[in-house]
Amino acid sequence: MTLTLNLNADLGESYGAWSMGNDAAMLALVQSASLACGFHGEDPVTARKTLALARAAQVSVGAHPSYPDLLGFGRREMAIPPEELEALLLYQIGALATLAASEGVTLTHVKPHGALYNRAWRDPVTARAIVRAVQTASQALAGSGHGIPWQNTRALILLAPPHSALAAAGHDAALPVAHEIFADRAYTADGTLVPRSEPGAVLHDPDAVLRHVQTMLEAGGVVTATGEVLPAPIHAICVHGDTPEAVAIAQALAATLQEQGVALAPLPAMPDFVRTPFAS
Repeated sequence: MTLTLNLNADLGESYGAWSMGNDAAMLALVQSASLACGFHGEDPVTARKTLALARAAQVSVGAHPSYPDLLGFGRREMAIPPEELEALLLYQIGALATLAASEGVTLTHVKPHGALYNRAWRDPVTARAIVRAVQTASQALAGSGHGIPWQNTRALILLAPPHSALAAAGHDAALPVAHEIFADRAYTADGTLVPRSEPGAVLHDPDAVLRHVQTMLEAGGVVTATGEVLPAPIHAICVHGDTPEAVAIAQALAATLQEQGVALAPLPAMPDFVRTPFAS
């Protein structure tokens, strides 16, 4: 049986005169993209340009909402009550969905950004608030005709790390959950990401990234910086679009995986989870 994986990137993070990453080059390499929603990066013009590029490249698009932390690029944790957080996420998903519809694109997934993603990794309360927002957005977008376009998916797919409170909450709510690993980040012994402030947290060399990813695929789970293996299904591989080496890393990954006979597919075309029904 052919192994099918998704290669994705976090994109659309430029803001006004501030440029972040090379979205056009990345969209030629990945099959799915998670786009910023204005709270950590992205402005409406940037969003429309990135959405048009994604449509032309036939890349599936998801929302990449964050804490309201534009100055900190969404990488500072905030104490926000669950009800307020849920509303903030719905606001961001809805805004991107409308801009996407204006470009003939429909959203297929949601992936929290930065500190919010890391908080939901370990905190069930935050994870459940995110899942409620994804459920509510799925229902609203399905009713509007601006979302859930793939035949086998009745809800927005939740991109989540393996062994996380976020993945568990998504599974409990019967959302389609795609487990993703990070190609360019190191993992701690408990399966979370090594803090960016520590040496070796971010991998910049494409060869090192290839070894890191290959080790995890062969092990069948997350492999930590100290060699522990945490078994888990792997559906998606993420490359951060904001690093200078992102394009070279994505090129190396795509080429190597395809040479090894791996099929690369958009998230909604992944065979393992897209038929999971939406909880009514």
